[in-house]
Amino acid sequence: MEDFDKLTQSALIKQIPSVIEDGLLSSDAVRPILATLVEEMTDGIAIARRLGANSPLLYVNEAFEQLTGYSRNEVIGKDCRYLQGSERDQQTIALIRSAIEAAEPVDATLRNYRKDGSAFWNSLSLRPAWVGEELFYVGILRDVSAIRQAHTALDRVANLDGTTSCLNRQSFLLAAEERFGMNTEATFLVLKLDVIDFHDLNTGYGFEVGDALLCETGRRLRDVGAALVARMGANEFALAFELTEESCADAIVSAVTASLAADFIVAGANVALRFAIGYAIDKPTAGAISLIRNAGTALRAAKSDPLGGPRRFRDSDHEQARRRLRMTRELKSAVANDEFVYHFQPQVDLLTGEWLGAEALIRWNHPLFGSQLPGSFIETAERSGLLLDLTERALTIIATFARRVNAHRDKALRFSVNVSAGEFLQHDMAEMLHRVLSRTNAHPTWLTLEITESMFLSETPSVLDAFERLRQIGVGLSVDDFGTGYSNLRSLETFPVTEIKIDRTFVSEFSTRPSRNVIVRAIIDLGRALGLTVVAEGVETEAQRVMLGEMGCQVGQGYLFGRPTDADVFATSLVVMESRGSDEV
Repeated sequence: MEDFDKLTQSALIKQIPSVIEDGLLSSDAVRPILATLVEEMTDGIAIARRLGANSPLLYVNEAFEQLTGYSRNEVIGKDCRYLQGSERDQQTIALIRSAIEAAEPVDATLRNYRKDGSAFWNSLSLRPAWVGEELFYVGILRDVSAIRQAHTALDRVANLDGTTSCLNRQSFLLAAEERFGMNTEATFLVLKLDVIDFHDLNTGYGFEVGDALLCETGRRLRDVGAALVARMGANEFALAFELTEESCADAIVSAVTASLAADFIVAGANVALRFAIGYAIDKPTAGAISLIRNAGTALRAAKSDPLGGPRRFRDSDHEQARRRLRMTRELKSAVANDEFVYHFQPQVDLLTGEWLGAEALIRWNHPLFGSQLPGSFIETAERSGLLLDLTERALTIIATFARRVNAHRDKALRFSVNVSAGEFLQHDMAEMLHRVLSRTNAHPTWLTLEITESMFLSETPSVLDAFERLRQIGVGLSVDDFGTGYSNLRSLETFPVTEIKIDRTFVSEFSTRPSRNVIVRAIIDLGRALGLTVVAEGVETEAQRVMLGEMGCQVGQGYLFGRPTDADVFATSLVVMESRGSDEV
């Protein structure tokens, strides 16, 4: 059928000049001739004469009338630009205009409008026909709306994220660039957000629930009236708004925040999600990418302070980003130059004052700025993956020190070390511990791995197997910062943990806030009922020690008993402490 149409079109174009030369277009005699040639065609046919800047129509066939809704009498003598309605700025129109001015053939698809105002997609073929000094054009019109809609649907699907039905990253960037470029004088708001601790949700509830939560997040965001909504990455979304005035931005950001405030109820979970939000406002004189990048920079600043609320981009954020890049380079050098050491903070029996062990805390011996606390670099180290390079070395240092301290002790001290979720998931920790213990001749019961409670949400066979293997080796497993994350009490029964640590935020205020008192007591009772050691962090006053002891907490850690010190100072302090005995407590 397509080949037949092409042959018909070619024959038509060849015969039109002779029809025109004979002057038949201006006489009634043209009817029978054109009837045999084009009247029965299903495609619309139009013939126009080029007169200056216009091309008035001389003839249209019946299919043209049916396609456009206009009768012959209504269109003869008019330029067919009337079919374009108010959409005279379509890119294809400029292409058609250039071809007509150059007397060249042209094929294009453009949006036209029928007499009743309804739109259709017109596949238009224009062919020039010279008769002496006069130029005529033969146009063939075909309604391709159904095909266009099908292609549009396919393009739309290709541009969407499959999980959330929002735009994908590339489509968002292209659409933003186009929209911003068309409105260079307008003010735009770009907002980017992350689901906080989404990895923990995925691990704890499963990927199906994680995808459902992302889908619901996308649905809520599409309802806030943004010009563009996209899923930019695993758990990152972006929205673009065109502002009538900059003062509207605060209300829009508040509306986005409010849309995400209610609990997310999906099959398998009822979760109150937390989001980090960063945004930027400006006229896109430098293009969309710059504004989107600024919103991303603000988001990273917001993620470092998740309780600080939405963060607007500041010029100082660029400097902080450069500092992070510089720190990443310095950390790589620090790993290569072995600049990391561990300090030890004692863990003490709250009733007797006896030192039972210590937590090993990482320090960076910076060549210019001296000893750096983990708060200044640990986030960058984790984000860049550099912390993974330190794991086995750290365990070796701590196991070696444990062997040194316990060499001549009747009752060994236990040393704990923090292990991030990334380290645990990407390393075979049981195999690594086996190598470390073989290399150092340390006893496995001297070591405890501290892992945040979010790691204990997953009950997959591989994770459970890893914990079981560690316990078979004899290494302790501690739930750090218990009560501050996605607490799953059943995991304490499922996983072979040996210890839970009460976060310092509960201890610091439990003597003044009754609710904290109740929480601390409940954690202690829970730990004792399950046969777990309970360690209270952040003990700084004698009153806190007494109250914790009366509640039945066995072990305390904090400045009341000693600050973190290097290995030599810790070993010396241990000897002094034991020589004094525990009478002072």
